Amino acid sequence: MEGKELDLLIQKVAAGDNAALERLYRETARGVYSFAYSFLSNHQDTEDVLQSSFLLIKQKAYTYRRGTNARAWMLQIVKNLALDELRRRKRRGEVELDERSGVLSPDEGSSALDYMMSKLSSEEREIVVLHVYWGYKHREIAGMLHLPPGTVSWKYSAAIKKLEAFREDV
Repeated sequence: MEGKELDLLIQKVAAGDNAALERLYRETARGVYSFAYSFLSNHQDTEDVLQSSFLLIKQKAYTYRRGTNARAWMLQIVKNLALDELRRRKRRGEVELDERSGVLSPDEGSSALDYMMSKLSSEEREIVVLHVYWGYKHREIAGMLHLPPGTVSWKYSAAIKKLEAFREDV
């Protein structure tokens, strides 16, 4: 979905158009889920963040500035909710905030992609998801993550090499 379409949908959501919210969900839920999962590595928590994200998008749509990057605005909401969940896990003693929780092995019933993605750092997962699922260019990702474009390109290449190497393990 083009940025202008997302922009228009969010404006309609801000005006109370539930059909626009439904379309926004249909068009972006897969990417939102993948992005949240790159932080949480847990399907149940990711589903919760997915639903909470769209509720918050509906509530905060009026704050979106027309003509800016709608995807980045949405993903910032998703990221904040995912990080909030990680903080809750930390308070419950379930995870260290800096570490990846729930690292999977191939025999735990996880999919091969889950296993391979679990081998990437959170930053590498975030870059891969933004590029592959959301279609952002490396320079756009660099702006979102406050990294130099060369670093993003390098980390993306390194992540893809890791994924290819782990693919052989699965």
